[in-house]
Amino acid sequence: MLFLIIYCATLCGNFLIVILVSCSKNLHSPMYFFLTQLSISDILLISNIVPNLLVVILYHTNTISFTGCLFQFYLFGLLEILECLLLTVMSYDRYLAICNPLHYNVIMSGWFCVKLIIMSWLLSFVVVIIQLSQICQLHFCGPNIIDHFFCDFDPLLKLSCSSVFTVRLIASIFGVPLFLGTFLVIAISYSYIVYTIVRMNSVTGRRKAFSTCSSHLTVVSLFYGTIIIVYVFPTRGQSLIMSKVLSLIYTVVTPLLNPIIYTLRNKDFKKAFRKFKCIV
Repeated sequence: MLFLIIYCATLCGNFLIVILVSCSKNLHSPMYFFLTQLSISDILLISNIVPNLLVVILYHTNTISFTGCLFQFYLFGLLEILECLLLTVMSYDRYLAICNPLHYNVIMSGWFCVKLIIMSWLLSFVVVIIQLSQICQLHFCGPNIIDHFFCDFDPLLKLSCSSVFTVRLIASIFGVPLFLGTFLVIAISYSYIVYTIVRMNSVTGRRKAFSTCSSHLTVVSLFYGTIIIVYVFPTRGQSLIMSKVLSLIYTVVTPLLNPIIYTLRNKDFKKAFRKFKCIV
């Protein structure tokens, strides 16, 4: 029941963001355009994990085909990489809006925003396809029990009868630069943002600038914090239950919290929601 409520609430919250941004002219800006892409990513991510989890819990049908497992892993990897790239793009957008406001509209044109999104989807697709092609070459002839609630990278490799050295090497070659690169861009962007906010003379201006960035920084901290603990720190030091709990945070809890964090203190969304209720 808990997972069903979380799933329905996540779908409603993220679909509401997409609808409001699409229908309200006040929300037709780069920041909200990127937010709709994040909402679409969250909808796909939780729909990839939770329905299968609900079937396992309700009907005790805890089996999945090999093809289904690979497809679930593919979607999971695609959407996690996409979320990293989207959060990076959103941090760059906030950097331009606060640190370089005079050139913001020129740089963040509509076509440039579309190109950023297309590049993010394509890069995510290419990286995961390369990784998936390597996994498909492995031999799975031994144990067939995945000790996890979805087909994640490490639990899947543990079932292989052949060497996984090449697969892990390619994952490191693509994953480490991608993860560190996006994390560094976000860190540098917010370093400049904080520096700019501190130098502002107006208290109102500082408060407004901080409020527009605090929600995004909260989402970034939650997402990257759990990703670092699960995938960067040695897994030997983690209990299996703790690893599953942390995985639940970035696959189930984060998609639920994103629409709440981004809209709770946002006046533009509150205004758009009131107009939407009047129309409905």
